[in-house]
Amino acid sequence: MRKVKLNILGLSYSQTQTGAYALVLAEEDGNRRIPIIIGGVEAQAIAIQLEELEPPRPLTHDLFKSFAIAFSIKIVEVNIYRLHEGIFYSELICESGNNRVRIDSRTSDAVAIALRFKCPIFTSEEIIEKAGITLSIEGESDDSKIAPVKDVKSSHEYRKSNPFEGYSKSQLQDMLDAAINNEDYEKASQIRDELERR
Repeated sequence: MRKVKLNILGLSYSQTQTGAYALVLAEEDGNRRIPIIIGGVEAQAIAIQLEELEPPRPLTHDLFKSFAIAFSIKIVEVNIYRLHEGIFYSELICESGNNRVRIDSRTSDAVAIALRFKCPIFTSEEIIEKAGITLSIEGESDDSKIAPVKDVKSSHEYRKSNPFEGYSKSQLQDMLDAAINNEDYEKASQIRDELERR
């Protein structure tokens, strides 16, 4: 069956599950979108890589990458190969020398790892037909509900008022460094957004 390449469109707070996020994958050569509900920890692992934040100590997916590189294992692609009762099943396609191995993975972990290895993400035409949301001809779409990654990590309080408004750039930089050292990546991304806004 024909493979369909997917790109990460963004993350959004889940409208159906408290504390969860919707990871939205977009068909590269089309207008279909696949929303996948993932947990907050997994969303953070994906957002950190997309935001290019550097954690002071390796997170689980960074450790996986270091381990794989140390043993000359390359992740060549991620394949979302099955959709059953609303759950997406994925696999990592790995190569080491002449050996190619498929490793079962949760889709959220597979996407986080794909970002770190800069490898493509694929699914099948059958899955995107089942789970895909198609844009309308007029250009109206569910994309209006999808916020870019840098916008979704703000807290409710941050959206109402900017708590960093009264700080100088140098103070914000110090706060950013402290937040990263404390592994408070949500706060770090908010401070980084404020620095970029200025």
